[in-house]
Amino acid sequence: MEFCDNIPNTIMKKIINSIALLLLSLVLHAQQQTQSITGYIYDEASRAPLEGVIVKILNLSPERGAATDANGRFRIDSVPIGRRTIKVSYISYEDKLVNDIVVTAGKEVNLDLPMQEAVHKLNEVTVSYDRSKDKNRTINDMALISARSFNVDETKRYAGALGDPSRMAANFAGIVAGNDSRNDIVVRGNSPTGMLWQIEGLNAPNPNHFGTVTSTGGPVSMLNNNNIAKSDFLTGAFPAQYGNALAGAFDIKLRNGNRDKAEYVAQIGFNGFEGGAEGPIGKNGKTSYLVNYRYSTLGVFNALGINLGTGTAVPIYQDVNYKFQTELSKKSKLTVFGIAGNSRVNFLGKDVDTTKPDLYGGNPYSDQRTKFATTITGASYEYQLSERSSTKLIVGYSTTNQLYTNDSISMSDNSTYPSELADLATSKLSVQWLYMHKFNAKNNLQAGLTYENIGYDMGYKKMYPGQPDRIYTDATGNMGLEQGFVQWKHRFNNDLSFSGGMHFQYLGLNGSFAAEPRAGLRYSINTRNAVSLGYGLHNQAQNVYNYFVQTPTATGPVLTNKNMGFTQSQHMVASYDFNISPNMRIKAEGYYQLLSKVPVESSLSSYSVLNSGADFGLDNRDSLVNKGTGTNYGAELTVEHFLSKGFYFLITGSLINARYKGSDGVERNTAFNTGHVANVLAGKEFKVGRNGSVLALNFKVSTIGGRYLTPLDLVASQYAGVAVYRTSEAFSVKQPDYFRTDFKIAYRREFKRSTMEFSLDLQNVTNQRNVFNQTYDRRTNKVVNNYQQGFFPVPLFRYTF
Repeated sequence: MEFCDNIPNTIMKKIINSIALLLLSLVLHAQQQTQSITGYIYDEASRAPLEGVIVKILNLSPERGAATDANGRFRIDSVPIGRRTIKVSYISYEDKLVNDIVVTAGKEVNLDLPMQEAVHKLNEVTVSYDRSKDKNRTINDMALISARSFNVDETKRYAGALGDPSRMAANFAGIVAGNDSRNDIVVRGNSPTGMLWQIEGLNAPNPNHFGTVTSTGGPVSMLNNNNIAKSDFLTGAFPAQYGNALAGAFDIKLRNGNRDKAEYVAQIGFNGFEGGAEGPIGKNGKTSYLVNYRYSTLGVFNALGINLGTGTAVPIYQDVNYKFQTELSKKSKLTVFGIAGNSRVNFLGKDVDTTKPDLYGGNPYSDQRTKFATTITGASYEYQLSERSSTKLIVGYSTTNQLYTNDSISMSDNSTYPSELADLATSKLSVQWLYMHKFNAKNNLQAGLTYENIGYDMGYKKMYPGQPDRIYTDATGNMGLEQGFVQWKHRFNNDLSFSGGMHFQYLGLNGSFAAEPRAGLRYSINTRNAVSLGYGLHNQAQNVYNYFVQTPTATGPVLTNKNMGFTQSQHMVASYDFNISPNMRIKAEGYYQLLSKVPVESSLSSYSVLNSGADFGLDNRDSLVNKGTGTNYGAELTVEHFLSKGFYFLITGSLINARYKGSDGVERNTAFNTGHVANVLAGKEFKVGRNGSVLALNFKVSTIGGRYLTPLDLVASQYAGVAVYRTSEAFSVKQPDYFRTDFKIAYRREFKRSTMEFSLDLQNVTNQRNVFNQTYDRRTNKVVNNYQQGFFPVPLFRYTF
């Protein structure tokens, strides 16, 4: 107040008048706010660009639209901000609707839209729209069952998703994510290690921070949702092009940068401080770039007293996502893309607070230090051979590095001594060739070959004072994995489609080979009802680490796991789709999976590789043989109201039964057999004022059946001084059901040429105490429960311009 009193009245009046004029200017500009929609339209089978496609924005007066040029590109300017729907029409092709596109002042909208040629003759074409064939229709036209697409808007909209594709997918039917600390994808009771990650068609390693070499998930995704385009998520009986996976596939596409003008984004949230830029390179409009960099903000959250589930330890991480694309000619284009990130965290025994949740292994009796680094780099060259054929070459190189040290702390004098060291590095050189050919409107063919040269340099040992080190792994070398596929789609008519194919893979390390038939059938009874069937035989090589676990013998270590073959799974799926209205659908699926050739111990035990990924540690079992089995079966229900007039909801429910047999022949629950899972999500957008601003309220309620744990043997643990479990009773003790409620409030403000967004994601608003695991506390000589994340507020601020 004293400062204000010292300002002359004339200056104060000028300041007030300037502010008033600025606010009035913003209001006037807001009333005229428009943006541009651009895009690329192509034939989904041949990948050829389509010229002369009519693109029209619905429900605008006067009408606005455009036609694609010879390169399949279009541009519509002066589109009022808000949610818009466009209709795409082309002679002899099925019409396409794209609904609820978010048009903001801060960024142009760019769409990549495939179109499907109609099987009808021209004079038989009728204009009809089947929402189930559009909203959830995958980019991969071979996927006829157990697959859906998703877009970046869903990763931002859903409460609790944190902009993470994996956490977003956990809301879909058949998916379980009852671990608040990580984003592992558990599909239909399978281990998360059975997931396949593809980025721009390139088979990729674990794209998550703090992701171990033996896992496919982590606490924070390295995938930046500002870079993701519409992508596919597949949960069973997937097409032949996806190999070396048992559970599911994430087929991630990265969007292209703006070809016409530079745009920027600045963001602060749970995932980090973030800055991004995109735009054209050169003046010909044929080359674009897109780059986003992020640095962790968890240190800020920790300083504010918000518990991260890591005790007093503060995780540090950073990553960069990028994509460059250029049109070399009318028929060819070159793309370079990649992700790189590193992370680290130290859990020091003196800093561990045993009264707070610690989900990542903090122990008052040890000092643990971890470092991780991952790089994924790829380049693709795509060439249009003709109007009906195209080919694509993808070359990629990826690396992973994991360094872990553990120093034990003496209970008597608090002195430390080295007790554990893991130094694990992998690399992968990939070369992939694809060929797509469209014979006619009814038939198209795809084929491909992939070679991966996998390098490894891995060492893991435990040290004991006065005793020789126990070396579990000490291996350096390379091995090759070859894959090939061919798949064909036949459309008998517009209502009945069949896709079938074969996938092959060969592991050079031990000569393992697999030939896998895949098939899918979809029949649209009418515009509201459809049924589908699917079958797939799937094989997966073991994690590279497991092949080189040593068995100590009198004459030296022996690699008893080296000859392990592929784990095999047969997928059988049936589904029914019912369109209640253009904006609402019901989908039901039933599935049965029969697993065989599962690695188990050669001696009688309850161990099975099917439980890998249930914890964070390395799997050091040796003497494994492919004699185990397993079954997964269940039913799924989805009731979905697509976003319309600012409102949406998604209700999913799943019944899951996942069982396995170890070498002892006893059938048991797997670590992922939760029995059931249910999610209810809903949200509503409200227009605020006249300037296009929007207030959005979203919530999510989830309940998951309690997982089965192996009981802890208290007497044996007290004697040994560490946790000892009764493995003969593996996964026999069911935990209480998991329950969590999230609520998210978001606000979007439009300015003349920019957009400001703010959201607050209130996770676990009821502060529910969900059991994470059980362990032994040697100081108290008691069994203790560790609990998952409590109430956790996550703010986010985003500005695009």
